[in-house]
Formats: sequence, C-alpha cells, structure tokens
Amino acid sequence: MEIFFHEISVSTRQRIEIVDITRQVEEAVTKSGVKNGLCLIHAPHATAAIVANENEYGLINDIVRKVEEVFPIGAGYQHDRIDDNAHAHLASAFIGSSRIFPVKNSRILRGTWQNVFLVEADGPRNRRVVVEVLGE
Repeated sequence: MEIFFHEISVSTRQRIEIVDITRQVEEAVTKSGVKNGLCLIHAPHATAAIVANENEYGLINDIVRKVEEVFPIGAGYQHDRIDDNAHAHLASAFIGSSRIFPVKNSRILRGTWQNVFLVEADGPRNRRVVVEVLGE
C-alpha cells in the first residue's frame, strides 16, 4: 500500500470565504501514483472546514450567507471572551474539517458538479490543507 502526503497552501482574503481547491487536490492524487484507494482532504485548523459542492457563483454566495446566518459573529458566545471568533469555531465543528473521496484510475471520484472547497470562517489567513492518498 502506498501512502502519499501533500500540503496545499491557501491564502484567504475575507472573514468568511469559500476557496475552490479541486485542482490542487487532483494534482496531488495524480502525483501520488495511487491508482485505486482513498483521498483524505483535511484542514488542520479549528476555524476552517472542507466541503464538497458545486462551484457556482450564486451557490457559493448562498453558502457564505448561510454560514453567517447560522453562526453569526458576536452572538454572545462564551468563547468570544477569549478570542472573539467563536462563530468560526462553531462553523468548523458543525461543517467538518475533513472529507474522504474514493480514488479510481488515479482520479478522485466526484460528481459532475462536485468540487472541493476550503471554507474559511476566520480570515483573512494563510491556511494549509493536508491531502493524504492511500492505496495501490
């Protein structure tokens, strides 16, 4: 079994932002040499998440708006006494910091309209995303 690690660097510019990282993930899978297996995509941050969905401008804005609505900034969270970013911790906790895709014929299996995104909830920041590919 082969195990391959790759890190993607992402610089965000907004407090809440959705960044398409599909191309970088697919490049990592190709570089891994793994033909069939699994691809783990993980944001090792307490205030960022990973999602899979369609890269359509309106939908991206809808996702940002929904994150702001469900996890509003300054809503009296206890953690804000320490860091003033409880909304971002909650968004990451509920959305999730990892996604797993099957790999077949050296490509991640995703739906026609399914891309991979980093969800920034406490930007702007420099983030890293870990891609681990396992298989043969």
